[in-house]
Amino acid sequence: MAIDRTKYKSDEENHPWLRILLDAYEVVDDGIEKALQDYEEKNHVRLACKKGCSNCCKTHQDIPVYPLELVGIYWYAIEKVEGDTRKKLKEQLAAYKGEVSCPFLVDDFCAIYEVRPISCRQFNVFNQICNEGEDPYYTRKHDVFIPPKEINDKAFSIMLPFYGITGDEAITDFIKKDLYHTLVKVLQALSWHKLSERM
Repeated sequence: MAIDRTKYKSDEENHPWLRILLDAYEVVDDGIEKALQDYEEKNHVRLACKKGCSNCCKTHQDIPVYPLELVGIYWYAIEKVEGDTRKKLKEQLAAYKGEVSCPFLVDDFCAIYEVRPISCRQFNVFNQICNEGEDPYYTRKHDVFIPPKEINDKAFSIMLPFYGITGDEAITDFIKKDLYHTLVKVLQALSWHKLSERM
């Protein structure tokens, strides 16, 4: 599902990094949508993931997240999350102690859905919905969609100038060597109480 960027037009004007992040997310969202359709047609399978399913948010123990994505998460939580969801999220983040479940899962919904990390955007499962507590990557890996590398490479190449890596040759070299993975953090290992304090 593509991001409705008209909602963030003034934000993109005020935060140059946001345009970079949303451009990268757009590449991922569009690329994954097309790749999923092609995979379904070729392999005669159906996507099991549906709106409202949050199993992967509860079972994935090491959700990868990159620094620019963290900037986006902070911005969204501070400036865009409102009402009861904001109150609950702030409480969860303050109390979070590195549990398996994602700290941004509020009442079985992602409180930061529009800026969820690339790893979340591309995780999809075919054939049957996950059983409670199941991580299909370990129980039935054949049903887990493996996203085409070129989608990630294109998205990360868009994000690299945020890290000071510019110029076609430098970006190409960085992507070719998969060096962007050196920037990764584990979402559950971060100190989210700091974000709670800023909300």
